[in-house]
Amino acid sequence: MPPSSASSALSEALAPPHDVATSQDVATSQKYDGTAPFPDDDCREPTRSGAERLYVTVTALIVTLPFLALGLAGWLLWGRLIHPTDVLLALALYAVTGFGVTVGFHRGLTHGGYRAARPVRIVLAVAGSMSFQGDVIGWVATHRRHHAFTDRPGDPHSPYRYGTHLRGQLRGLAHAHVGWLFRNDPTPAERYAPDLLADRDIRAVSRAFPALCVLTLALPFALGWAIGGTWVHAVTALLWAGLVRIALLHHVTWSVNSLCHVIGQRPFRTRRHDRATNLWPLALISFGESWHNLHHADPTSARHGVDRGQIDPSAALIRLLERLGLVRDVRWPAPDRIAARRT
Repeated sequence: MPPSSASSALSEALAPPHDVATSQDVATSQKYDGTAPFPDDDCREPTRSGAERLYVTVTALIVTLPFLALGLAGWLLWGRLIHPTDVLLALALYAVTGFGVTVGFHRGLTHGGYRAARPVRIVLAVAGSMSFQGDVIGWVATHRRHHAFTDRPGDPHSPYRYGTHLRGQLRGLAHAHVGWLFRNDPTPAERYAPDLLADRDIRAVSRAFPALCVLTLALPFALGWAIGGTWVHAVTALLWAGLVRIALLHHVTWSVNSLCHVIGQRPFRTRRHDRATNLWPLALISFGESWHNLHHADPTSARHGVDRGQIDPSAALIRLLERLGLVRDVRWPAPDRIAARRT
């Protein structure tokens, strides 16, 4: 597809839908008051005052305790069921697949924050697919739909689906984090990602998703065997650099869907009902994706962390690729554009 056609298709995909399949979502979202449960869920419950502090505390415990337990297990098992090779492989594969999601799937393919040379586009799509987060076209379509209906009816993973009272918010956070994956709520790629369906290379990567899932597990197993020389090293590499690495990246990505719409700062204006926040503790491990408020204020910006001290590794990688001549037409944030969006 020519660049001009791709840009046109991207703009159309991100515009408010007008077809029959989504017109009901549009009409419903226009009536949404920002506090009630979404109309398609029979989950109305009484509002309780003073709930915010409680659900934030409960959510923080749910999110942090598994990671603390994982760190404790690693310390206890060091030298027995975890080896230095496992950690190095896990870090390397976490970076490769994580950047595949953030730089490839998200800032490039979903939002058109830059234009990449064909080999770079393919490599990033393959790396993102190895994150086990779904095929590239489905991922992009779902995320574009999220931006079209952020935190209102039609959003596939809003934490406000069940309302803003205590039980609704707790249930909504679980839904936004992982529950939405189990709902029968398909996003039509024909509507939200027509540009990718027209891209021969991306279609091939999308079809290869099952094989890439096998590869992302086979690779640490093979490298563990080659480096350690025993099946024990192969199995521990599969465990830590394969399964645990995938699980960690999953939960970091899902935390952007859930926590970064509930907890944090909102220095920039977003659309009505859009509650995207900046959550600094996730910045490094999400490669800059948790500067989510700016992203929703200016979705096509290639950099999300725009203020002093806001580390954004994904933007740094895009900058490096730009200097190497591998990406071009990067949409860096302009100072006047940023200033106009501040609250």
